[in-house]
Amino acid sequence: MISTVVWGTGNVGRAAIRAVEAHPALELTAVLVHNPDKVGRDAGELAGLDSPLGVAATDDVDAVLAARPAAVVYAASGDVRPADALADLVRAISAGAAVVSPALYPLYDHRNAPPEFRDPVLAAVAEGGGSLFASGVDPGWGNDVLPLLLSGLGTTIDVIRCQEIFDYSTYDQPDSVRYLVGMGQPMDFEPMMLMPSVPTMVWGGQVRMMARALGVELDEIRETSDRRALDTTVTTRTMGDFEAGTQGAIRFEVQGIVEGEPRIVIEHVTRIHASCAPDWPTPPDGAGAHRVIIEGRPRIEVTIEATDEGENRSAGGNATAVGRLVGAIDWLVAAEPGLYDALDIPLRPAVGKLGRKQP
Repeated sequence: MISTVVWGTGNVGRAAIRAVEAHPALELTAVLVHNPDKVGRDAGELAGLDSPLGVAATDDVDAVLAARPAAVVYAASGDVRPADALADLVRAISAGAAVVSPALYPLYDHRNAPPEFRDPVLAAVAEGGGSLFASGVDPGWGNDVLPLLLSGLGTTIDVIRCQEIFDYSTYDQPDSVRYLVGMGQPMDFEPMMLMPSVPTMVWGGQVRMMARALGVELDEIRETSDRRALDTTVTTRTMGDFEAGTQGAIRFEVQGIVEGEPRIVIEHVTRIHASCAPDWPTPPDGAGAHRVIIEGRPRIEVTIEATDEGENRSAGGNATAVGRLVGAIDWLVAAEPGLYDALDIPLRPAVGKLGRKQP
């Protein structure tokens, strides 16, 4: 059994605990938390399971890493604390662990990551013999392995389009939704997610990886964006009111240009309420979905809807990202120490999981 630590017990960490516990090759040996109120609580309780797992949460990072776990699922957020997240990843890798994480977007396409992200990780790999695989859902499998798999079914391909279409009222992350994305802010507020070059920083790596896998050269990566205001005030279950006249929807594209044409496109359509921008693309049921469209011959369209934690679509997306990461751990442990991306690590079937029940 591969001794595995889950670091963080928020939206991603809850799913990570469940995924590690369900994996037949992994053993959950520790859970790291930051909130002192969670110290001492059982991992099963923190993950929303019906039965305890016999692992008490701790905030003693040094003690956990001193035990030399084989793997670490780093589930703490890196969106608003990238320097701290990078330092944590480096500590775990230096301790010899195979680390998987969705925390830092620049490391998804590590070949093109800025040196301030890539160099400390490579130094930690050389020092401690650990590994890192950073990925998610979008950016992540929704715009790397899934579209590439579907592209192999085509005869000719004109455009690959990857879409995330989501109602963010289901996403219980007020800081990210209101400030990074800008929902509920005045229309003259510039959300960080739409600042020039930021979409390319987050999703450009996925465009480059798809181009690399398809054997094409990119002329450049372009960005487009649009925003819409709410016509009426809406009330959300998790994040309160969003006032009329404030931002209610955004739409942007990160385009990989090949021979002057946008051929690899990652598009996001994000709303705080379904009534905003009804003329933009919508998911089948209004809640949220990831979609890949292969324009060509034949035309191929696949839409994926995932739910978890009481039919929550955002929780379902988190769980799929975790499934991809946790499913890679045994491969990473067996591989040479290094820094890996989604094209290095194969999709793993759910070996040993069919019919497996959780506590």
